[in-house]
Amino acid sequence: MTPEERFSSVVKKYNAHVNPYLAKLLSFAGFPVEVNGEGCYIYDHEGKKYLDCLGGYGTFALGHRHPRVVEAVKKQLDALPMSGKAFFNETMATLAEKIAQSTPVGLEFCFFCNSGAEAVEGALKFAKGATQRHKIVSMIDGFHGKTLGSLSTTGREKYQSKYVPLLPGVVFVPFGDVEAMRAVVDKDTACIIVEPIQGEGGIRIPPEGYLRAIRARCTETGALMIADEVQTGMGRTGVLFACEREGVTPDLMTLAKALGGGVMPIGAVVGTAKVWDAVFADNPLTHTSTFGGNPLACAAGIAALDTIREEGLVEQSQMMGAMLLSGLMSVRDKHKDLIADVRGRGCMIGVEFSMDEIGELCVAQMLIRGMCVAYTLNNPRVLRFEPPLIINEEQVAFAVKTFEEAVHEVKNVLTYLD
Repeated sequence: MTPEERFSSVVKKYNAHVNPYLAKLLSFAGFPVEVNGEGCYIYDHEGKKYLDCLGGYGTFALGHRHPRVVEAVKKQLDALPMSGKAFFNETMATLAEKIAQSTPVGLEFCFFCNSGAEAVEGALKFAKGATQRHKIVSMIDGFHGKTLGSLSTTGREKYQSKYVPLLPGVVFVPFGDVEAMRAVVDKDTACIIVEPIQGEGGIRIPPEGYLRAIRARCTETGALMIADEVQTGMGRTGVLFACEREGVTPDLMTLAKALGGGVMPIGAVVGTAKVWDAVFADNPLTHTSTFGGNPLACAAGIAALDTIREEGLVEQSQMMGAMLLSGLMSVRDKHKDLIADVRGRGCMIGVEFSMDEIGELCVAQMLIRGMCVAYTLNNPRVLRFEPPLIINEEQVAFAVKTFEEAVHEVKNVLTYLD
């Protein structure tokens, strides 16, 4: 089968059996079929390589097929891939211990699932069960998933309108607005759910002290604070968990994406002893998952945490992120008519354009030049750069150069159209 035949075959199957509308979107944008991954690169059906600056929306913190994670999963595969569920699970217990030792003090217990949306579902359920309250406060343009409960707290009507009524009692407030948050959090509030940095909202960083203000208001009213670290966690923002920057310990934290080391899907709800007592004391089986905490995924999680620590990837995220941010800012300074802002922390950076559709055009131009990025779901004007934390200086330089060439090409096209 030739590369062209392979591509056509995959698109045909998408159209017939997966999602014909997604197939049309991917084809229009020029995306190929992914075949291999290695380190910071993805290889397509023609053998062309792409610097992966999207990183699976934060999944590939360790890059593609990190050998240490792959080896851990292979070893576990030869012993016990899936849990029988009735026995004690040693691999899950070890990962839970490592997470408890890594997260802010007070987060001692883990419930394992398979995705970020599942983790959010669990955290919302635990908050309602622990407080016996119904009200949930979330943020406009926040993103917590697309399952029915998590969708109820995802602050974009575009994804919600066809599926109402959703979970009742959810109130949205502007992200970063302390007074708006304080005004709605009361004695009926079960929890506030917040991303320390909004991902799909456009890589939006809250003002200093915002997370501390949420923590304080929750403590005042008895509400629980849920920090959604599905995208920001595991070193992505230059600290292991983004809420650490303000010295905040939430009552519940959700993890996924990079927790599986880029090899296995896994999600987790991490919580305090007080929450676990309220949720599980009278019924240890009140929340379960057949596949959650399976040995393969937990082996990957153990290897991922060990690798991040031992290879200094939090520090690497700081250094390479600062270099990438500086380079992207230099491009902005040359094209202020098109680029409104560049912002981010660590290897989580957003580039905001001054008008619609520029981002999509730049994505296509970068793809042609061998680099993969994408815009954020809640703000298409913002391109996200979330490369693996293992990215090096040469690759950062290539990313900046490729972005600059793409912007320049798009600018030429716009000039011609005018």
